[in-house]
Amino acid sequence: MIPTLDDDEIAVLERAGRRRSILPGEYLYREGDVTYDFFVILSGEVEIVLTSDGVERLIIRHGPRRFLGELNLITGQRVFLTARVVKAGEALAVPAPALRRVIATNPALGDKILAAFMARRADLLSGAADSIRVIGSHFSPDSVRVRDFLARNRVPHEWLDPDRDREVDTAVAEFALRPADLPVVIVSGTVLRHATPGQLAEHLGLTAASLPERHFDLLIVGGGPAGLAAAVYGASEGLETLAVDMTAPGGQAGGSSRIENYLGFPTGISGGDLTERALIQAERFGAQFVSPCRAAALSEQAGLFALDLSDESTVTGRAVIAATGACYRRLDAERLADFEGVGVYYAATEIEARECAPDPVVVVGGGNSAGQAALFLADAGSPVTIIIRRPDLSVTMSRYLIDRIEAHPRVEVRPSTSVTALDGDGFLSSVRVTGPRGQATIASAALFSFIGADPSTEWLSGVTVVDERGFVLTDRSLSPEQLGGTWEALGRRPLPFETSHPGLFAAGDIRSGSTKRVAAAVGEGSAAVRSVHAFLGFAD
Repeated sequence: MIPTLDDDEIAVLERAGRRRSILPGEYLYREGDVTYDFFVILSGEVEIVLTSDGVERLIIRHGPRRFLGELNLITGQRVFLTARVVKAGEALAVPAPALRRVIATNPALGDKILAAFMARRADLLSGAADSIRVIGSHFSPDSVRVRDFLARNRVPHEWLDPDRDREVDTAVAEFALRPADLPVVIVSGTVLRHATPGQLAEHLGLTAASLPERHFDLLIVGGGPAGLAAAVYGASEGLETLAVDMTAPGGQAGGSSRIENYLGFPTGISGGDLTERALIQAERFGAQFVSPCRAAALSEQAGLFALDLSDESTVTGRAVIAATGACYRRLDAERLADFEGVGVYYAATEIEARECAPDPVVVVGGGNSAGQAALFLADAGSPVTIIIRRPDLSVTMSRYLIDRIEAHPRVEVRPSTSVTALDGDGFLSSVRVTGPRGQATIASAALFSFIGADPSTEWLSGVTVVDERGFVLTDRSLSPEQLGGTWEALGRRPLPFETSHPGLFAAGDIRSGSTKRVAAAVGEGSAAVRSVHAFLGFAD
C-alpha cells in the first residue's frame, strides 16, 4: 500500500507532470471531488483522512517519495478520501490522463502504482467502508438493488438497516430523513433520497454522461467475461473502446463465489476478484466502462453503428461486439414475484450469504453455477437443499463439484423435483416442492435460482439473425439464404464471430453454439477482436 519511488521512477513521472509547492492546510483533493491529479510527495507531508458523522479519521500519512491516490484515478469514480498537507514542501502533480499513459508505457512502474491502488481499494472496502452509507431495509428490493450495485462495482460502502442499526438514528436527525425517503445513500455529505443504481452511478461518475467522447472504434455491449476480454484486447491493440453493462462488469460470473476450473488459478478465484482484475487491466490500456447502462437499440447511421442507451444518450462505433450473455429464467412458481430481491436471488455473493446464515436455503438448478452457489452457502453456515428436475447431477455439473456436494454434510440433493410455490409473511420462510415422494414443504430463508437461461438480445431486435431459441448465429452457422445480397456485394463470408450484419460480432453466452464456461467466453471475446481488426481493415 505504501511503496516508495526511486529517482528513475520520479524522473519518468516528472516528464508527465509538473512540480509545485504545497503548504500546510492546503487540500490536494477532497472527498467527493469529481477528479484529481496523481501526486508524488518530493518533500513535506500529506495526511489522508476520512470524514464520517462530522468526525475526521486519519487513514495514513505520506512523506517523501510516496504517492497519493487509489483506483478512482483509473476508473474515474468520485474521490472517497481527502488529502491535506500537514508539512510544507514540494510535490509532483501528474494529470490523470497522463498517469494512464505512464502506466500503459512503463510496465514496471505501472505495476507498482496499480498494485498500491488495488491494495488501497481493498483496505477501503474492509476498513473505511463508511465513506458511503446506504440506509435501507434488507426487506426492500430497492435497497437490495442499490447495495448489490455498490458491491458488484467494488465501491466502499456501509449498509445500515433501520431495523437493526442504532447509527441510523444519528443520520435521521442530521439529514431529516423520513421512512418514505428510503433507500437513502449518503456520499461525501450529499444525500440521495429514493436512491437507484442509475442515480448513484451518475453521482459517482460511472455513466455515459461522464464520457469525454461519444464515438469509438469498438463498442462492447455486456461486461461479462467475454466483454471484459474483448475490452482488454481491443484497448491493448489500439482501438478506442467503450464497454457498457446493464448492471455491473462481471456478468453472471462476477457473482460467482468461487471459480475453480479457470486456467492459472489452482486454488480458485472469486468472480468478483476476477472481474476487478480484468476491469483494471482493460482500463489500464485505455478502455472505458459505463454501468448500469442498458443497451436499448442498435442501428446503422452513415456507415457507423449507433447504440441507443437507456439514459436516452447515443454512442457510435465502427464495430460492435455483442456480449450481453444470457439471463436465468424465472421459476414458474406461485408468489415468486413477491420475494424477488428479498428472498429470491439469481446470484450467491457475500451479501446473501451473510443475510442467510445460519438459516436453511434452497438452490434450484443443476449446472456449475448452482453447485458453486450451494457449496459457498453451505460453507457460510446454511443447510442447503438443491432442487433439480433431472434424476441426478451427472449430465449438467462438473464431476469435481458433484464429489464435493456429495461429501458436504450440509448439502442435500432432491432429484426429479420441482418448486411449485413460495410462502412467507413479508419475507420468505418456506418453499413447496413436488417430487417422487409427493408434495413437501422445505423451510427456507432464501431461494437461489440457477435454471436454464434465455439470451439477452432484445436490443438486437431485427438487426441480426438468431436461432430458434433466440441465440445469435455467427459465421459458419449462417446459411447463404440468411446472409442475402449484402454479403454478395461485399464479396466475402462472415469473419469468425461475425453475425449476419457486417461489423456486428457476438461472443460468449449470447452466441448460438457457445460453450457456457468462463474460459470459453474469455477466449471468444479476445478472438472476436481479431475479427474486428480484419473488418476495420476492409472498411479502410
